[in-house]
Amino acid sequence: MRLLQNISHALCAAALAALPVAAAAQSAGVGFVKTVTGDAWVTTTGQRVKAAPGTEVAIGSQIKTAPGASLGITFKDNTVMSFGPDTEMTVDAYLYAPAQGQLQLSTSLAKGSLNYVSGVIAKLKPDAVTVKTPSGIIGVRGTQFLAKVEAPQ
Repeated sequence: MRLLQNISHALCAAALAALPVAAAAQSAGVGFVKTVTGDAWVTTTGQRVKAAPGTEVAIGSQIKTAPGASLGITFKDNTVMSFGPDTEMTVDAYLYAPAQGQLQLSTSLAKGSLNYVSGVIAKLKPDAVTVKTPSGIIGVRGTQFLAKVEAPQ
């Protein structure tokens, strides 16, 4: 009995030790900018960089496009998000470990427009994808949708 408890404790410790590594791996580059027209920026951990093809997007990154600009991002699971002019969106959470069943994509669209095309996460676990807006939360059950959030007046 004591041997089983020791094995159980060792397994729990190993699993807990692996969590920060998995979280760190997820936070470094969950997607990349694919297209940019006009001025757009990606702000991650307080550092704002002008968006260009290949710019990394991480958990917590804020995406912002200027009036007249557009930007497209492809996430690791092949989810594609395209943003129109004067848009602000934040990547709140992203987990992509299908073998472990860890799947999540949560974003917040503060203003502007979004064209969403689902990737592997929505196909494997549709309820794991959400887009928050100031007036509600969009749950993804299909493969594509458009959203527009107007700035408060």
